[in-house]
Amino acid sequence: MAAKSLRNEKTDALFDVILSLETREECYEFFEDLCTVKELSAMVQRYEVACLLDQGKTFSVISEETGASTATIARVNKCLQYGDGYAKAIQRNKN
Repeated sequence: MAAKSLRNEKTDALFDVILSLETREECYEFFEDLCTVKELSAMVQRYEVACLLDQGKTFSVISEETGASTATIARVNKCLQYGDGYAKAIQRNKN
């Protein structure tokens, strides 16, 4: 569940815009405008870490494969254990 401080009309508006994007190209265009390269790369890395944790890979293997710090891996792991966001996204996007 999202932190209460995140739940507000402005965040709802941003999420509604994201949900309205229809193609991968529209996502690229929007997120390239919204985020710095570093911010977007960090999000990509965290999702990759979540997928590798879901596959049962160890912290050391994940760190080697992604370059993520053990602190980042631990934070993502905590979210996987106690949250729903990563788990839902991973489950819906398994090939």
